[in-house]
This record gives sequence, C-alpha cells and structure tokens, in this order.
Amino acid sequence: MKNNAQKAARLSVAPMMDWTDRHCRYLHRLLSQQTLLYTEMVTAPALVRGGALHLLDFNAEEHPVALQLGGSDPAELAEAARLGAQAGYDEINLNCGCPSDRVQSGAFGAVLMQTPELVADCVAAMREAVEVEVTVKCRIGVDEQEPEQVLPDFLEKIREAGCQRVTIHARKAWLQGLSPKENRDIPPLDYNLVHRMKAAFPDLHVSINGGIATLADAKAHLDQGLDGVMVGRAAYHQPADVLCAADPEIYGIGAASNPAYAVRQMLPYIEARLTEGAKLNQITRHMLGLFAGKPGARQWRRMLSEGACRAGAGPDLVLEALAQVESRAAA
Repeated sequence: MKNNAQKAARLSVAPMMDWTDRHCRYLHRLLSQQTLLYTEMVTAPALVRGGALHLLDFNAEEHPVALQLGGSDPAELAEAARLGAQAGYDEINLNCGCPSDRVQSGAFGAVLMQTPELVADCVAAMREAVEVEVTVKCRIGVDEQEPEQVLPDFLEKIREAGCQRVTIHARKAWLQGLSPKENRDIPPLDYNLVHRMKAAFPDLHVSINGGIATLADAKAHLDQGLDGVMVGRAAYHQPADVLCAADPEIYGIGAASNPAYAVRQMLPYIEARLTEGAKLNQITRHMLGLFAGKPGARQWRRMLSEGACRAGAGPDLVLEALAQVESRAAA
C-alpha cells in the first residue's frame, strides 16, 4: 500500500533539474522514510509526443514520490498525468514556478502565473484523468505583477478547479532580465505573504518553498500554521543535515537515521544499477554532500569525485571512501 502523499508533504524535497533523479531519490529515502520526494520536472510533450516513458522510471522504495509535470495544454497534461498515475506515482504536480520565458505553445513554468484560467483548465483536466492527487507548485508572481493581488486570484481559481494542495515558492520570478539560476536567489523572499495566503485559504494545504535551509527553519514555519515545507538545495548539498532527523522531528516517527548506515544500504543498489549499465559517478554524485561539515568530508568528496569516473569503479570505492570518514570520526 502506497504512502499518503498529503501526510508526507509536511516536509518535501523540491523537484530540481539534473539533481533529483531516481538515484538521488533512492538515497534520500534511505535517510528519511517519511519525507515526500519529487522527480525532476518532466515535460508533458516529452511523454505524450516524444514517447519518453523511461523518464517515469523510479524505484518502488521511493514511495511516497510525486511526479512533477511541465506543460500548458490541458489535454496533453491530462494524458501525461494518466501515464504518471499508471507508472505508480503518489501525486501529480503541475509546475507553475520554473522561470522559463518560453511563451510559445508548450509554455510551462512561471509564465503560467499570468494565465490562471489556463492553469485552472489544466488542473481540471488532470483531475478528471487520474485518481491520485493533482497539486500545483507556483511563485508569488512574475515580472511586474503585484503578488498581493495576483496570488489570491491564482489560488482561488486552482482551488475551484479541484486543487487542494499547493506549494508556493515565496519569490517572484523575473522572466525578463534574470537567468533561472538568478531567479533562485535575487528576487526577495516574502514568507509573510505565504502565511497570509494560508490564513485566507484555510482549506488549502499550503507548503512554503524558498531559502529554507534547516530543519529548525522548517519547524518554525510549521509551528506558525503552514501545512508543509519544501526544501531544495540544502536537502541536496547537505542531505544528512536536513533528512536524517526529519522522521522523528517533523513526523514524530522513529529515530534519526545514520548517513554511514545509508551508504552501506546503497551498496546493493549501486551493484544492481551498474549491472544495468549505469556508471558509478551517476549515482555517487548525489552522495558527495552526505558528510558535509563532518570529519573526513573532504576525503570522502575527493575519493568519490576522482575515482567514480574511472573504468571499473564500483561499490569497493564507496566502501574505501567511507572507511576514510569513519577513521577520521574515530580519531
């Protein structure tokens, strides 16, 4: 039986292009059994027109796991959602936050903040197509929009279309003048606005995203009444700091996990993926930050970075790097 994605959404790891692939998610699941995990954004045209169904591959151990879709055509998104549900995802999420300025047909991401009626049509079509929950991830606004005005209207429309859960990145996106990378840092955060939206829409499950780097930060937002917190780069670069204590501290379940134990649990997974033709560095690149700030972290990163690209590299290298960490910790 699959986990309840809404319950899991008290803490989630953000969808991040080139980062939150299936290898990354498998590692994160070893660190936290409860946290909701998201795929990288998969575009609806790639699935429906391109037939790239391999983009839906995931491991059963990843549950609860959500598929994030990009697109703006209701019928195409409905078909992509259907494919995602058939693949077994626990949630289908529509990306309305990626700072892309592609406004031709196939537009996706934050540009959709300008057309809430279209987003509502997309949500309604996706909900009609699947039984799993359809959610939205959005910004507080784009370009010259006034967030205090446009965000309530946006939320109202998607709620009317049947969306009951939304994640709000508490920054504007500037479609002109800033790169996607700059859009993650430069527009100022407005956490208070997100909290006001929860007060204005008490029946919506509202998660906050943007600049949240620690479990303590996440707990502060939850304590102030939000339903969930989504953590991005911190969960990737310092996964143990964010995820190891998440189950007991955020969900009140179980005990904190151990990153060294998780490394050992990764070894059979690594062996299986190498047998399928994967390269070691495709997996270990997500493990580089596991011991960030701990004794031996530099040696761990160096051994994996330098060694995982070599022909024939396998689990033995990972064990050797772990031994370096453990010997430093014992010293």
